[in-house]
Amino acid sequence: MTAVTPLVLCAAAGRTYGHGAGATVALAPADCHVHPGDLIALIGPSGSGKSTLLHLIAGLDSPTHGQISWPAIGPRDELQPGRVAAIFQGPSLLAPLTVRENVALPLVLDGMRDRHARARAANALDVLALGELADKLPEEISGGQAQRVAVARALAGNPVLILADEPTGQLDRANGAVVIDVLLLAAEHSGAALLVSTHDATVSDRFPTCWRMHSGQLTGVGDAAHRSVKESSWSR
Repeated sequence: MTAVTPLVLCAAAGRTYGHGAGATVALAPADCHVHPGDLIALIGPSGSGKSTLLHLIAGLDSPTHGQISWPAIGPRDELQPGRVAAIFQGPSLLAPLTVRENVALPLVLDGMRDRHARARAANALDVLALGELADKLPEEISGGQAQRVAVARALAGNPVLILADEPTGQLDRANGAVVIDVLLLAAEHSGAALLVSTHDATVSDRFPTCWRMHSGQLTGVGDAAHRSVKESSWSR
């Protein structure tokens, strides 16, 4: 059997902020890898290091210890836009652009013609039932709607790795379930890997693999998975 090249490989990768007595260890040196098709929930309380790990895997921050590489993707400067999609908490839409333009922008930056990018953006918005918001500005939509637009923007580029940091944190239970449905289906249909951080058991229970973070320590990596992904409500 031919070994599958990992998308991400963390070798004793850790992150410390500050120096000396005032230093804060956000992530203790961790070993982990993500392969194509992996569906992973990263669970742990707020402040446990989940976001730090996702930022390192996304290439948005650098480890202060160890190494991180992307063997099946390429060098760090080729991760975004497109190959690695990151969905993080907090406002991420550009205020002067419409919802459609926000979703299309990464595609244009990646070299896609504007007309094709807008069509791809419209399709991604329709999948998340956001088509009617396409011409609105970010200030005209709710925080929950903005989070769903961020999901649409991430999926529009057909990434090989999707990273989502508490993507349901600002949504009610029903809309949160729709977002997880869409993320799981997108990963399944494209073969992309999906890594979602959450402290919500109703989210983590839908993933076959579960990593745990506590006080900057990553555990559960390499444990045998005993769960199956629950059937998506979109496939019923």
